[in-house]
Amino acid sequence: MVMQDIVYCELFTSDKVSAVDHFVSALGFSKVADSVETDRSSVLLCQGDVKLVVTSGRGIWRFLDSHGDGIADLAFSCDDPAAAGRRAVAAGAMRLDSARGNLVVSGFGGVVHTLLPAAVPQGDLLADGRRWMPSPPTPTVMPARIRLLDHVAVCLAGGTLDWYADYYRDAFGFSRDSSEYVSVGGQAMDSIVVRSASGRATFTLVAPDPAKERGQLDTYLERNSGPGVQHLAFLVDDIIAAVGEARDRGVEFLNTPDAYYDLLAERFEGDAQRISELRKAQVLADRDEWGHLLQVFSRSPYERNTLFFELIQRQGSRGFGSANIRALYEAVERDRLTS
Repeated sequence: MVMQDIVYCELFTSDKVSAVDHFVSALGFSKVADSVETDRSSVLLCQGDVKLVVTSGRGIWRFLDSHGDGIADLAFSCDDPAAAGRRAVAAGAMRLDSARGNLVVSGFGGVVHTLLPAAVPQGDLLADGRRWMPSPPTPTVMPARIRLLDHVAVCLAGGTLDWYADYYRDAFGFSRDSSEYVSVGGQAMDSIVVRSASGRATFTLVAPDPAKERGQLDTYLERNSGPGVQHLAFLVDDIIAAVGEARDRGVEFLNTPDAYYDLLAERFEGDAQRISELRKAQVLADRDEWGHLLQVFSRSPYERNTLFFELIQRQGSRGFGSANIRALYEAVERDRLTS
């Protein structure tokens, strides 16, 4: 097995204080540790099995100039990082320098993958070469609702989906799980879901159809100066409660038209009270042969309006809300036209 898990997602930001406050006060993360290096400083945040590293400083300005605030590193755990690096390079990755002595390879756009050992020494928070100093305990402002990172949505240029799906297969042992093509008016998007052999890391690769009219994915690619992480999806057990608490703490979610819930009532007959709760919370619902899922998408809290977040609750479903892709696309498109 080449790649086992995503150890952490690292966010590069121009305003670390504001970014950390958003995750802690609005999304329920806890500040665990701090790290100070020559040209940057970082904060480690945790909730459930999710680890986020928030980094700022002069050493990351090149990334910020090109992409704005966004995910710069999706670190992978590997049984043998050196062997994993050789396989990634053979599949087309670039080997990049790391001042911490880690092996780092290219992913997509400005996003890289730090390859870390799966076995972490006792007392080492991430085994990533940084000197982490435990943070003082902070008061809990809201319940910890997030359990794990359900998936990472990656926006790519039109016509490149197959290349990247093959790249993650050959470089890191991912396999194709499903694909979807969605057409909305004169616009359209393609998607391919790839999953690691361990099943613990999932990427949804999305791209605009270059033969169609320009839409919100094209706008993302412009604002981000190329491919990047469009959103992180966090798994929760009670999405209605999680959305209500996050909204009360300042998180803005995308609006869904009433017509969506009118049609949902037809798809989920005999559950009027539940549909009413979903309508009030602006939560989307879908089902597949394994069960149901509920999901909601935030607005981007960052200046370039690129990276945003998803909350998702699974009730047996293994899918990604294929019937909701159209609703999401339409909601984000309306948001693009009015922002």
